[in-house]
Amino acid sequence: MTRVKIIFFFFLISFLNNVSLAKEPSTLISEIVNEASIILSSSNPVEAKIIRLNNIAETNVDINGIGMYTLGKYRQNLNEDQKIKYKKLFKSYFLKSFSSRLVDYSDPKISIVSERKLNEKYTIVNTVLEETSKNPEIKIDWRIYTKNPQRPLIRDLIVEGLSLARTQKEEFKSILQNNNGDIEYLFKSLEEFIIK
Repeated sequence: MTRVKIIFFFFLISFLNNVSLAKEPSTLISEIVNEASIILSSSNPVEAKIIRLNNIAETNVDINGIGMYTLGKYRQNLNEDQKIKYKKLFKSYFLKSFSSRLVDYSDPKISIVSERKLNEKYTIVNTVLEETSKNPEIKIDWRIYTKNPQRPLIRDLIVEGLSLARTQKEEFKSILQNNNGDIEYLFKSLEEFIIK
């Protein structure tokens, strides 16, 4: 086998491996939903469920990306130390908020309805949280960041047309505007939520 053929052969194997490792956004959501359902319907203590739900979020959600988006124009004014502090606080804030919302569901049933590719970087996966005796049907759209097809990440949830990332951005903007853009007030607000 010539050197060119050997190089081509290894390139082909590498390409096929990458294709097989690529994960479709709807597959990502299906796996997350199934895993979360198993956790939530288990008889484990709430604290154990929260730890496992947070592990899912840390693996599959672009927490840093969401965090920087929610700062909007204010992120341009941060120095490196403030960025590090903000990312750490936002991650703790996000995980607490995420798990506390989910842990109340005992066995959520989410069905995937469709998948729509917006561009090379983003795909929307449309799902429905099925109706129960306590709650109505809820439409949930997942905005998936697909720049790296081997590791798609959740960038936003749109619940009944309301973007959670955009809502969070507006909340942080309000805190900062009311305090002359001083990031320390936002840090304090995040810290208070985390230690509740």
